[in-house]
Amino acid sequence: MRNRSLAMLALLGLTAADARAADLGYDYLRGSEYDEPAVVTTALIDWSGVYAGGHVGWSTTNFGFKNAGRTEIAHILRQTLVEKEFGVSTWNQLTDKRRSGLSYGGFGGFNVQYGDVVFGVEGDYTSLNQKAYAADSVSRYMQGSTGLYYSVTANTTSRVALTDYGTLRARIGYAFGPLLPFVTGGLALGRAVVGNEVSVFTGEYTDLARQARVGGSGWQTTANHGEKYAAGAALGAGIDYAITSNVFLRAEYQYILFGKFGDHLMNVNTVRSAVAVKF
Repeated sequence: MRNRSLAMLALLGLTAADARAADLGYDYLRGSEYDEPAVVTTALIDWSGVYAGGHVGWSTTNFGFKNAGRTEIAHILRQTLVEKEFGVSTWNQLTDKRRSGLSYGGFGGFNVQYGDVVFGVEGDYTSLNQKAYAADSVSRYMQGSTGLYYSVTANTTSRVALTDYGTLRARIGYAFGPLLPFVTGGLALGRAVVGNEVSVFTGEYTDLARQARVGGSGWQTTANHGEKYAAGAALGAGIDYAITSNVFLRAEYQYILFGKFGDHLMNVNTVRSAVAVKF
């Protein structure tokens, strides 16, 4: 009797264990069938496509006044002995100036991506309207090859404003996920308003004391004012950061070296930030 009771208790224990196992579910008991949580990875940014945006920055323009007014003085003294022998048009050496201020504008471009390397073409427009002023005056008394004495005074006043410029540049970058460091290079076209005012006095004398004036043209003045354009080179470097698959931020440095605006030389250094949308 005792043996039968023990057998029945053992059978009931096995039945209860099977019931509990069924309640826990098949997947729990089959450890080899357990699915590990998926590893979350950051999606790669596709930099290909068309984009456009706006920029704002701080620009420093170097104004080269050294040759300002030379064209106008040379025109006044054309075919004269004092210009031929003494080069009066080169006397005035105006001091170069530097001006800094806010700049802003827009840009747009197109990228093609091969692996992690990104190639593109970009154009931009920048408005800055920076102005500078310089003046110089030189007077000399000399004896010419004819034996006559010459009294000559040359005055130059120059004002210039670099209003805006645009660039067209190729660029190449290397993508590190949402980061795209890049370099650029291309062409620039600038617009400036230039105003030169010059006055020249020439007098011919037979004596060193300038008591007997026998010639010379006296005072002559001229002014030249208007818009001028100059082409140049554009170089730069920066980094884009994608905050979404279609919006990115930018930090950039750009250097522009222009040719001559008349007698003026200019170059611009700009540090700027930008935001753009990729379509």
